[in-house]
Amino acid sequence: MQATARRRATEPDEGYARLREAILRGRFSPNERLVEADLTRAFQLGRAAVRTALARLEQDGLVEREPFRGARVRSISLAEALEILDARAVLEGLVARQAAANATPEDVVALRATVAQMRAAFETGDLMRVSEGSSRMHRQLLEIARHQTAARLLDGLQAQNVRYQFRTILVPGRAAGSLDEHAAIVDAVAAGDGDRAEEEARRHVRRVADALRLSTILSTDQAPAW
Repeated sequence: MQATARRRATEPDEGYARLREAILRGRFSPNERLVEADLTRAFQLGRAAVRTALARLEQDGLVEREPFRGARVRSISLAEALEILDARAVLEGLVARQAAANATPEDVVALRATVAQMRAAFETGDLMRVSEGSSRMHRQLLEIARHQTAARLLDGLQAQNVRYQFRTILVPGRAAGSLDEHAAIVDAVAAGDGDRAEEEARRHVRRVADALRLSTILSTDQAPAW
């Protein structure tokens, strides 16, 4: 009985985490309807837990609900994605500045190891691993910066843009540029230069925005609109 009570108490949080992960990993497509009964069966959750999860995901900007039509995965337009990157540039710059103030020699070694792994992936043509390395470095910088508000805000912004994150790395020349930008951020953090670290981080996110614009042009030229 106690085990059942504990499960009921944690089920809303578990349901939220699992549904959020499913959306971020692309299990559900933009604009796809999220039917409570289907989610209950697929995730082995109670109806109340599913409703709670959908409400929280709506607050996160990942789901939207319409009267009489239920919930669906929210589609992020290119214009909104670029606005999100504008906001991220400011926050990422703040994080890099704080990381430059806080980084220990061990932190710098870990950051340089990530750059090395990204470079090795690039040399073998594994662009997805380059992109994954970029995400890993951003997490490392957040941990070093120890700025909880920035971390919380960035988590929400990155979740909304996750469907675009692998797209930009495929733009010709972008992977090499990303490597250089990450190395520059690490160099500034290692030197304890907060001004330069902030500027390099902002420049990196601006380059991501440029690549996103270009990827849209390329996809329009080569394939049906997405």
